[in-house]
Amino acid sequence: MKKFGTYIKRGIKYVLKEYKQPIIKANVVQEKANNIFNDKVYLVTGGSSGIGYYIAKKLIEEGANVIITGRNEIKLKNAQKELGSCCDYLVYDIKEFEKSDKVISEIYDKFGRIDGIINNAGVSLHEWDFLKVTPEGFDTQFYTNLKGSYFLTQSYVNKIINNQSEGNVIFISSERGSMAEVIPYGLTKASIDSLVKGLSYKYYKKGIRFNSVAPGVTASNMTKIDKDSNLFSNSPSGRYFIPEEVAEVVRYLLSDYSKCISGEIIHCNGGNHIKMGW
Repeated sequence: MKKFGTYIKRGIKYVLKEYKQPIIKANVVQEKANNIFNDKVYLVTGGSSGIGYYIAKKLIEEGANVIITGRNEIKLKNAQKELGSCCDYLVYDIKEFEKSDKVISEIYDKFGRIDGIINNAGVSLHEWDFLKVTPEGFDTQFYTNLKGSYFLTQSYVNKIINNQSEGNVIFISSERGSMAEVIPYGLTKASIDSLVKGLSYKYYKKGIRFNSVAPGVTASNMTKIDKDSNLFSNSPSGRYFIPEEVAEVVRYLLSDYSKCISGEIIHCNGGNHIKMGW
């Protein structure tokens, strides 16, 4: 018993005095703007903050016109002001799936085209205990993360097929979609990943690509992580991620450089979803 107490004291001493949390920062290598999206038009849902905002920012830097959507008009106006004249916005709650045809038509009426949509809008209610998940929380997450994006994509694909043009759809999923899950948030992301594969199988030959980008825990308003602070994490990847990293991956998947890529789930998490067998 005395020996056990000695080990406990040593452990406490290590934690309190000897262990120092490493300082981790992200050094993002960003492609220089070369106007690869000149005159192209993209729709980014949930684009007023977080990952969606940085995706919109990157696309605009490359010459695109970007329409961002969200529920809060004040936030949308502030984001538009920061992003500049190539940014437009629509007040649109992704859960109002009955408005998806109208949203797509409005953009077509104004710009004459939509080269791609980025289904970024999402919500996590942090219901991490299966026994405490509520029907209301379940519905909110499935309506926001899956159903809204599903029908917006349906409206977009219909438009593309009727106009005999090419299209590109990216869903912002999560590493949780590649893990065994029992909570609504992860289940919505697993559904998204399956949807991407099915849509790609059905429509790639018609000129429409579908991919899923699956970030790990990323600095945003949702996660309450400051991207300029210490990004150290106890996860296998060793750190949190920042939205600019995800935006660079989205940029590549929207470009003509990646035309052979469709139906893929691209993890942006340093392999954190991979589990070793030992």
